[in-house]
Amino acid sequence: MDIESFRQYCIQKPGVTEEFPFDETVLVFKVMGKIFALTNIENFISINVKADPEKAIEQREQYEAVQPGYHMNKKHWNTIRIDGTVPDRLLLQWVDDSYQLVVKSLPQKTQKLLIKLN
Repeated sequence: MDIESFRQYCIQKPGVTEEFPFDETVLVFKVMGKIFALTNIENFISINVKADPEKAIEQREQYEAVQPGYHMNKKHWNTIRIDGTVPDRLLLQWVDDSYQLVVKSLPQKTQKLLIKLN
C-alpha cells in the first residue's frame, strides 16, 4: 500500500476530513472531528488506527507488525507497520473498524448528521 491509496481510502468515507494538527508531516483523518487514523506522510512506514481493546491485543499477538499505538493510548490504538506482512485488505478492514468505533462513540445528534451526509 502507498500513501496515496491509504489517503484516498480514508477521505472517501462520509464525514471525513484530513488535517495536520501536530506538525507538517503527520496526516490525521477525522470523522466528524474525531481522529480515526493517522500516518507520517514523509515516511509512510506505519499507520495508527483505533481498535476495540480485545481485538487490539489479538492483532498484536497475531502480527508482529502490529504494536501498541505509538504516542497514543496503548489500550485503544495500534500502530501497524506497512511492511507487507499484514495484507492490504486487512489493513483497510482495520481502518473501517477504526472509523466505525469512532462513529459509534459520537453523540447521537452527530451520528444523525453523519447519516444525512451519506
